[in-house]
Amino acid sequence: MSDLFSDAARERAELNAPLATRLRPRTLDEFVGQTHVLAEGSLLRRAIADDRMRSAIFYGPPGSGKTTLARIVAGVTGAAFEELSAVSATVAQVREAIARARERLGAHGRRTILFLDEIHRFNKAQQDALLPAVEDGTITLIGATTENPYFEVNSALLSRSQVYELEPLRPDELAVVIRRGAAELKVDVSDEVVAAIVERAGGDARTALSILELSADAAGGAPELSHVEDASRKRPLVYDKGGDAHYDFTSAFIKSMRGSDPDAAVYYLAAMLESGEDARFIARRMVILASEDIGNADPRALMVAVAAAQALEHVGLPEARLNLAQAAIYLARAPKSNASYVAINEASKDVRESGNARPPRSLRDGSWAGRQLGNGEGYVYPHGDPSGFEIDYLPDELKGRKYYRPVNSGEEKEEHDGG
Repeated sequence: MSDLFSDAARERAELNAPLATRLRPRTLDEFVGQTHVLAEGSLLRRAIADDRMRSAIFYGPPGSGKTTLARIVAGVTGAAFEELSAVSATVAQVREAIARARERLGAHGRRTILFLDEIHRFNKAQQDALLPAVEDGTITLIGATTENPYFEVNSALLSRSQVYELEPLRPDELAVVIRRGAAELKVDVSDEVVAAIVERAGGDARTALSILELSADAAGGAPELSHVEDASRKRPLVYDKGGDAHYDFTSAFIKSMRGSDPDAAVYYLAAMLESGEDARFIARRMVILASEDIGNADPRALMVAVAAAQALEHVGLPEARLNLAQAAIYLARAPKSNASYVAINEASKDVRESGNARPPRSLRDGSWAGRQLGNGEGYVYPHGDPSGFEIDYLPDELKGRKYYRPVNSGEEKEEHDGG
């Protein structure tokens, strides 16, 4: 009787499951997206189809198909398939799974694939417990993570796994998923509604199907734009201040200002602020960029960046986003020069490699005590003798060295042309 009740419960659970769960693809032919790793003849597609899957890490944002791919592997493989979530699994459970895998392999020669969802949630000790079994072939590990595995997964595990990076679904791919969902719900959706859901889903198939299902429930049938708007009040933001999204958006923000694209700069600024990035961190990066990438081509850039950082402390968010935006746009539009950056790097390199070369005696301390040693003798005061402006003040062994080389941009242009 218990089996009958279990079967009935399972059937009812499947009927009541979210649309995204009911529509989860079971074969590669049903799978939508990720053609860069699943194209015909690709390594991953052949490995799945031929049941030759090796340890792998599926890395990508939510709704990109990581778990679905693992389940497709489970459906086609002749190996036993075990699944754990790193959110709740313990080291003891991992060891139990490995013990079962070792028993299968020894008694029946049958392989085991262990799927570990959210593998980045495992600490070092938990990941270390997997390593011997992966290394000796007792298990084939498939890990799924939304975090950059090169930050979060042990290098020993990474070296024994193939990393596949999955990407957010493209608008045309999301549209296919949405229309499949509409067919499952038996509702009609207009192109306008599909486009609205695509825009709000952020490349996430699960989110797209959730919006569709909520919209159809609210409409009692075919959803309209108002239902989509009501079902997606705030677009999900995929951002982890401690993970790769932090580094990716910071990099894009800096490179956009460096590349003089104010529109991209203010967009990435908005994306970081809306996602909860530390505004002080953003302000510090702008102060650094003002000297590193603009320098004396526009000396006011540093003043603007520092003023924005000070305004942030006085005003606070959300109002200080205006100060940060003004500064980001100014920095993006400013003429660019990395001459100061290059100069200090080259000078530091010489100091590290050759030590502190002593200043010429004429430049040393000219106080009474210094003069007793002959210091200051021969110094030419530039305001009294203009030839003092033409002297090479570097240490004797470095004379003729040029660290600061002005570029042909902004206020450095005149120096460049005159130099």
